[in-house]
Amino acid sequence: MTYADLQEALRVLCLGERATLKEIKTRHRELVKRHHPDMNTIDDSEAIRQVNAAYRLLMDYVSEYRFSFAEVEFYEQNPEERIWRQFMEDSL
Repeated sequence: MTYADLQEALRVLCLGERATLKEIKTRHRELVKRHHPDMNTIDDSEAIRQVNAAYRLLMDYVSEYRFSFAEVEFYEQNPEERIWRQFMEDSL
């Protein structure tokens, strides 16, 4: 897998640079429903193949990803918690 492959998979699934696992799965489900042969009168088999290939590639990528449980990463992923912690001792 190359970075270009990863970017193409994101493009096919119409996802941004940051996406949660839930967003990936939801978007895949939406596109499969839209392009499924039983749902369309137009043969869209190439589109469904691209969607499924992109989904497999992203799932392979996230399954190998090492998650960071560092405090800095936690606050980057949860900015409201960072703000709350930053100002929790300030009196109004």
